[in-house]
Amino acid sequence: MRETAQQYTERILKFSEGRDGLELQQSMPQKLAGLLEGKTQEELTRRPDPEKWSVAEILAHLGDAEIAISWRMRQILGSNGVKVQAFDQEAWAKAFGYANRDPRESLEFFRVVRGRNLALLRSIPGELWDNYGMHEERGKESIRHMVKLTAGHDLNHLRQIEAILNEKS
Repeated sequence: MRETAQQYTERILKFSEGRDGLELQQSMPQKLAGLLEGKTQEELTRRPDPEKWSVAEILAHLGDAEIAISWRMRQILGSNGVKVQAFDQEAWAKAFGYANRDPRESLEFFRVVRGRNLALLRSIPGELWDNYGMHEERGKESIRHMVKLTAGHDLNHLRQIEAILNEKS
């Protein structure tokens, strides 16, 4: 049974609970790079299960999710209360060929976009952190909330990657 949008949000927020969302996001590219060090293409493209993504697919997803987050934040900062569209990550994975993406290129893409998003967040005045969008599945989400949710999303996928890489094939 698929989890509801509320269940997803609660689960993801637990990963970053009580921690600084910006610091967690800042450290993610380096943590991922460390995990990829010395790994073969085969290790990075092996799926742990036919229905689950490989490390390469997760890295591609992180880059594309960062683009979506980037657009959402800019919409919200420019137009408080704006409607925010969801996306189907499985459809994106298929349409954009996540299984065929180079994992190191995906990591570099993620690192660059994440860096720009963090620079934006550090530049905005404090009162804009309460600007929000109305996510079509999850409801009202402020910039402050999005930062925590993104950090939790990172940690969720970091754990998945660690588990895949620690699994014996």
